[in-house]
Amino acid sequence: MRIVKQAEERKNEILDAADELFRQKGFDATSTNDILEKVGIARGTLYYHFKSKEDIMNALIERYNVRLLSTAQEIAADKDIPINERIISIVMALDISNKGGNGIIDHIHKPQNALMHQKIQKVILSGIVPILTEIICEGIKQGLFDTPFPYECMEMIVAYTNTIFDNDMVEMTKEERALRIQAFIFNVGRLLGAEKGSLTDIMQMFDKKNEDSNK
Repeated sequence: MRIVKQAEERKNEILDAADELFRQKGFDATSTNDILEKVGIARGTLYYHFKSKEDIMNALIERYNVRLLSTAQEIAADKDIPINERIISIVMALDISNKGGNGIIDHIHKPQNALMHQKIQKVILSGIVPILTEIICEGIKQGLFDTPFPYECMEMIVAYTNTIFDNDMVEMTKEERALRIQAFIFNVGRLLGAEKGSLTDIMQMFDKKNEDSNK
């Protein structure tokens, strides 16, 4: 008996299969036949939901963006987490380099997918910066920060983070990365008007992330 599934359920099933295949084989090496075989559907069903393999890639990027914003909003709303920790947790969630993988997020760094990379960066700047700005304003009220430009500060910080700390954009040795992290934390403190030494915990969180990514 043929199983008929709801359109949204079938669409997500296709996306899940494509995401897994892109990670295993890479985007270029994955064919639509591979996707059809993994999901167990007819070609007409695939094309009912997506016009092409590139269309599937775009849908995966959109799904990634939705999850990214949802994660950031969830972190920002948790008042039990200290402000500094909330900020750095959101910034860390922006890591799209996907070091060591060959899936969708890794694939967008290739020249032919520059537009896709740009789409994610645009969502990060337009969606994440306002979320971080609310946290900074909360910190200003508590006397942790002192800046008349909370939005602009966050825009600069996010733009820098997703350019310099993107492994594909700037090649760095372990020592160079550590030095940039020190400079980053130092300048973030000055931008936000934070008390000297108050962002030490952020440095420790960055160091831990570095250690985890190098394992």
